Amino acid sequence: MTIRCITFDLDDTLWACQPVIAAAERRFYAWLIERYPALGVPFHDLDALIAHRIAYFRRNADLRHDMTRLRKRWLAELAAEHALDDALIEDGFRVFWLARNEVELYAEAADLLCTLGQRFTIGAITNGNADVRHIGVDHYFDFVLTSAEAGVSKPHPDIFAQALARAGVSANECVHVGDDAECDVRGAQALGLRAVWVNPAQSRWPLEEGAPDASIRHVSELPGVLREWNAL
Repeated sequence: MTIRCITFDLDDTLWACQPVIAAAERRFYAWLIERYPALGVPFHDLDALIAHRIAYFRRNADLRHDMTRLRKRWLAELAAEHALDDALIEDGFRVFWLARNEVELYAEAADLLCTLGQRFTIGAITNGNADVRHIGVDHYFDFVLTSAEAGVSKPHPDIFAQALARAGVSANECVHVGDDAECDVRGAQALGLRAVWVNPAQSRWPLEEGAPDASIRHVSELPGVLREWNAL
């Protein structure tokens, strides 16, 4: 098999995301209550605020491909509901966004990307709004495609098709690596890419049908898979 391109999911594939998002939510809540103390009544704790956000996100699921736009829309509704100034939208978003981007590559991920980048086109396909340039890891990638840019989220085939077009390769020349069974594995396979499932807990395959082309605990194990496929 001739592999010319490897694409990676970002959050929880190349770095831990959930702890960072949780910390970002806490930082935003602290900022919000300090700047708008009256909100401490309806939102007596972080859980109450998160419940409000989740409810809004569910009502506006058509925007889930653009997390920046969706969160700003939620902040606009929050401001309107409580007669607050519009500065809440941009200022509040920036507080969250800066904290959300305080991620660190997993151990060995940087060396892996450097090594693979000498032989393959390296891309990233993400449903999130992490900013690789702000984080300082953009030099590892030949291209980054976000769901906001694509107009659809993984597992929609269009986002993978757009990634293939950017890389200038066909589906059978590309491998996608990610931690989400539905979004990363099934989504990539539906368009004909091979998919490697990053499964740190070595959990059972969660979907009723299908299976990843390979399963690894950590991205550092990817070269072994590529060697098994005679692609490295």
